[in-house]
Amino acid sequence: MTVWLEKSTAHCVSVLASSRCRTVLLVAAITITIYALLSRTDDFYRQQASYAPNKSSRTTDGTDWSRFAYTQYVTDSVYLCNSVMLLERLHHLGSRADRVLMYPEKMLPDPETWDDGGFRDAELLIKARDEYGVKLKPIEVQHRETVDDTWSDSYTKLLAFNQTQYERVIAIDADVTLLKHMDELFLLPPCPIAMPRAYWLLDKANISSPMALASHVMVIQPSEREFARVQRAVERAADDEYDMELLNKMYAGSAMVLPHRPYTMLSSEFRETNHSLYLGFDDAEEWDPAAALEEARTVHFSDYPMPKPWKKKLTAWDNMNIRDLEPRCEMKTDEGGDEVEDCSAREAWRWLYSDFRERKAVSLFWDLFN
Repeated sequence: MTVWLEKSTAHCVSVLASSRCRTVLLVAAITITIYALLSRTDDFYRQQASYAPNKSSRTTDGTDWSRFAYTQYVTDSVYLCNSVMLLERLHHLGSRADRVLMYPEKMLPDPETWDDGGFRDAELLIKARDEYGVKLKPIEVQHRETVDDTWSDSYTKLLAFNQTQYERVIAIDADVTLLKHMDELFLLPPCPIAMPRAYWLLDKANISSPMALASHVMVIQPSEREFARVQRAVERAADDEYDMELLNKMYAGSAMVLPHRPYTMLSSEFRETNHSLYLGFDDAEEWDPAAALEEARTVHFSDYPMPKPWKKKLTAWDNMNIRDLEPRCEMKTDEGGDEVEDCSAREAWRWLYSDFRERKAVSLFWDLFN
């Protein structure tokens, strides 16, 4: 028996020593890991989409969904991947409206082509078109010299006002994670624009303080008139004025205000110790991180100086910020009067980031092996 074990062990060692075997084992390990991610992601999609109606241009209530669209805008390769992921979410969640992706023309000059030319950007665009039913629209990036070049191309999102082939569009920024679709917003009463309240900018001590509107989720009625107004405003904008400031200047007094609950939430809310702005100054309501995440339609990644979840290479400074900025556990009193540690805010916050990274890993896997 001992001799047999020694021979078996020697055989295993010799097999593992071969480069071919190591390669096969590595590929197998990667495949198993990705399969687990796919299973987890698919389970999540099925759970989230269980309420969603079947995709069709017209429903039994007579709504013609081809009149409506979600729009995404892209200025570079990083945000192209994010946009395709968001459009994929809409596809899986069963949204009935069209999906439009505005992208720099150089990425794919002919949106009807089948040839990606070997370029990853073009490949992703074709993938979005063919697998997720996305309508591709090449555009010229709207660039302005600004004080902070981080948002110098953000005016491109305002091209949503010019999508006059639709009666109404919902424009969502690509640094937002979508938890549920928002098809019901297409059926709002007529108005040029509807935006959620930027609740985090309210004065904690004064609920009547000037209200700002958030621009990372917008419900727009495209028209030549409104687009011309927006263009004139952009031309007159100051160097330190970006899309959110410009839209507030134009529409703060006339826009329909969407409730931030459930339509928008900052990821940094899970790190706050005072949630009165998010809860709406309701002292009777207790902050429940899990319930807040379940309620939210979108969450905007906003944890500066922590890196965004799509950043590929993290520096030592990034890792330090992740450790220092993640939500802290709290001591709470349970029903029995005992002190217990509550880490639900940290768990919800970590889930947001890990879910994004896992879905991106799945997307990259299929790009590599299909």
